[in-house]
Amino acid sequence: QVQLVESGGGLVQAGGSLRLSCTASGRTFSRYVMGWFRQAPGAEREFVAAVSWIVGYTLYADAVKGRSAITRDNAKNTVYLQMNSLKPEDTAVYYCAAGGTWGSGRDMYDSWGQGTQVTVSS
Repeated sequence: QVQLVESGGGLVQAGGSLRLSCTASGRTFSRYVMGWFRQAPGAEREFVAAVSWIVGYTLYADAVKGRSAITRDNAKNTVYLQMNSLKPEDTAVYYCAAGGTWGSGRDMYDSWGQGTQVTVSS
């Protein structure tokens, strides 16, 4: 497993932007599929985006497609989630995750960060 630490969350007005970062420990970061999930109060944790170990393959949930971009910098052991045109319904705790299998299912990821709060005001 790899240890993950998220940062970059905060309070933003609707229509604004945020960039979340997730830094991993360990020397095998480049071998992991990296993903972002989110969990709103009272809701299930849901997939947001993923990027493969080969840079260039990305996957997005329909709810954020066209408004978000996931990228990774293997030299810095860091994955980013740029979110634009934020909506109040994007409010959630955002979790970074690492796994060995490509996909959007929660059970495909076996390492999780502690989460960072994103709040979008209307």
